[in-house]
Amino acid sequence: MSWGLVLFVAFCVVAAIQIFYYGYFFRHVGAWKPPAKEASRQHPVSVVICARDEDENLARNLPGVLVQDYRSTHEVVVVNDNSVDDSRYILEEFQKTFRFLNIVELQQEAKLIAGKKYPLSIGIKEAKHEVLLLTDADCVPASEHWIYKMQDAFRDGIEVVLGYGAYQKLPGFLNKAIRFETFHTALQYLGYALAGKPYMGVGRNLAYRKGLFFRNKGFSAINHIPSGDDDLFINKVASAANTTVVLDPDAFTLSRPKTTWKDWMRQKNRHYSTGKYYRRGHQWLLGLYTTSYFLFYPLFAAAAIVYDWRLALIPLALRLLTIGLVWRKAMKRLGEDDLFPMFLFWDLWLFFYYLIFAPAVWKKPKKTWN
Repeated sequence: MSWGLVLFVAFCVVAAIQIFYYGYFFRHVGAWKPPAKEASRQHPVSVVICARDEDENLARNLPGVLVQDYRSTHEVVVVNDNSVDDSRYILEEFQKTFRFLNIVELQQEAKLIAGKKYPLSIGIKEAKHEVLLLTDADCVPASEHWIYKMQDAFRDGIEVVLGYGAYQKLPGFLNKAIRFETFHTALQYLGYALAGKPYMGVGRNLAYRKGLFFRNKGFSAINHIPSGDDDLFINKVASAANTTVVLDPDAFTLSRPKTTWKDWMRQKNRHYSTGKYYRRGHQWLLGLYTTSYFLFYPLFAAAAIVYDWRLALIPLALRLLTIGLVWRKAMKRLGEDDLFPMFLFWDLWLFFYYLIFAPAVWKKPKKTWN
């Protein structure tokens, strides 16, 4: 067997792997429809937010949480984690108007617990209600129906609800790159969950039951890891039977994206540092997808040059058609359809993206969460 044929076969295998992932996992995002329900329920809800030196974000975004159109019992718990700015005074002013705002002041560090886990654990312990809805201080709900839409997904047996945390649309290429990466990440964790293999959630928009948190001893198994209060915890407790997703645009949250490449790369390096702690099966599935994506274009170039470029175009076209169809529907579902005209560019961009961020898997993350 000639080297040209070997490269061509390898290219076909990689293309087939990509098509499988998009056909089996990721297509579900664009095809998502809310499940039919005979009646909706309004559970008592505790919204939990952790903030450290976030006075500007609290002043800008907290009103969007406090004025939710949710008539049933609910509270908003804000954990002010050792802030030295004006966060305390801003929260106290809000509390004068919104009596259901519960402020938790932390004035000492948990030296043996890295990252955000200690303040979040305190906020969960202080929460009065079983259904916990989590977001960040730099996030604002996309609508006044956010609480209602997220809690409405809970039913018998459901203990985890995954939502979409989008970024605001701003001018410039960096904004588009950040939003595409966010879309692509969501395509994976939401697609896996809809296919019955949930592996992570994002703390910008995530809900679970308080009982689930305590049955699994909170974050005790991952307290030594700076990140992971969202993805690693969900990786541990989520299953096909107890997890669902909500992809209604009214249930999204919006965050202000980073404005410099340096800040964004630092953020992504921190996020990717937790992947090595996922369950082995999830690591294998995610690794196979990433490896196949990384190899696709180099193998295409090699097969086209060394073997036959006309034959190499067939797997290329089939894969691009599959990905294009899935991305178009999923981008429309997640409100990112303005990114689709650059579809071919984003597909090639992911090769360089994986090349840049691959070292993050082995880097030691920093110990602060903000």
